[in-house]
Amino acid sequence: MEVQIEQSWKAHLQQEFDKPYFAKLTEFVHAEYSQFACYPPGKLIFNAFNLCPFDQVKVVIIGQDPYHEQGQAHGLSFSVNDGVPFPPSLQNIFKEIQADMGMPIPTTGNLTRWAKQGVMLLNATLTVRAHAAGSHQRRGWETFTDAVIKLLSDHKEHLVFLLWGGYARSKSYLIDKRKHCVLESVHPSPLSANRGGWFGNHHFSRCNEYLIQQGIEPVKW
Repeated sequence: MEVQIEQSWKAHLQQEFDKPYFAKLTEFVHAEYSQFACYPPGKLIFNAFNLCPFDQVKVVIIGQDPYHEQGQAHGLSFSVNDGVPFPPSLQNIFKEIQADMGMPIPTTGNLTRWAKQGVMLLNATLTVRAHAAGSHQRRGWETFTDAVIKLLSDHKEHLVFLLWGGYARSKSYLIDKRKHCVLESVHPSPLSANRGGWFGNHHFSRCNEYLIQQGIEPVKW
């Protein structure tokens, strides 16, 4: 199957695109987008890949679902378009960065600046129907994104995987911890973060310390 995606990813993922499950997934997604409002916009479904080529990935942050309200999702986990109010999880991410790194809260929740530095902002499910969280789960996206995580683990070295919350932590079995740094904590959503374990996890400074140790440029969070 021909998929419009950044060339280095296309080379690594063509075998996934050619599998029967991906054809069924594509059929489902096309039907959903033709009948309902869905997010992100079709041209941004693979935005995380297009902004962060395979060879440039150094950090992987795994989310679960795209935001499902109008104007929020643009294909990067936890990120929202310019001018969109910060969702609660993103607010807590920025609060931890401020406390951990001494950096001011940014004026935009658009994390394209992270993606362009090699932060792969990967949702496990890449599409969603408007106002219906989880509506595109268990249709094949998870099979695809699991393959992406394993591909990164197998074919790269010295990545940092940030696994926040039980769902993201459930993906740790795909990652070779002898080759990569895996940092786990509770999810930054208020329900989890306010119970303890998010604030003070120092994931952003710990991530950068590991990258520097490997001779890799740290992330400007």
